Amino acid sequence: MIHKEGIPWVLYPLFFSTTALIFKKKKLAAAGLMLSTLNAYFFRDPKREPVLNPELIISPADGKIVLCKIEEKKDWYPGTLWRIGIFMRLWDVHINKSPVTGKILKMSYFKEENREKQIYLIEREDGCPFWVIQIGGLIARRIKSFVLPGDDVVTGDPIGIIKFGSRVELYFPLEGTEIYVKEGHKVFAGETVLGRIPLKT
Repeated sequence: MIHKEGIPWVLYPLFFSTTALIFKKKKLAAAGLMLSTLNAYFFRDPKREPVLNPELIISPADGKIVLCKIEEKKDWYPGTLWRIGIFMRLWDVHINKSPVTGKILKMSYFKEENREKQIYLIEREDGCPFWVIQIGGLIARRIKSFVLPGDDVVTGDPIGIIKFGSRVELYFPLEGTEIYVKEGHKVFAGETVLGRIPLKT
């Protein structure tokens, strides 16, 4: 299945290929068809079956874990946070998903010279906060959000996409957390369990 955000990227090269065939430009037609096929693969949206356990933290992105460490973020949170960075390669699925069930409390967008960021603050039912950050690089500067502040999300719900790149980071509280992954692990959005934070009673 192709995500709707990818449909223009599939149809435009296909239209170019068809036009090239009309003018008997076989090489150009083949190039357009190849590009259309590659874009269809890039914007694929495979069905995932997340484990709907409210205590589990599910990966927000496909890719490779390149960062898994503890950090202080006093401007965000008055305690210590886990930070997990996931690098998405071109052949990974680029639709990003909610790591938990909760509410989108806040969204912030930043655009700098060489990159852009979209931050989602998601609060679990017990008040536990999670920050999902989409980061677009030099090539990937096309972040598209699927949610708005105030929306309720279920674990594995799509929240956005980074077209043609590149990295997603996830922050959540250290206290009481069990981590099940480490740097180098391959993960899948909406499916791979990153860790567990017990619900507050």
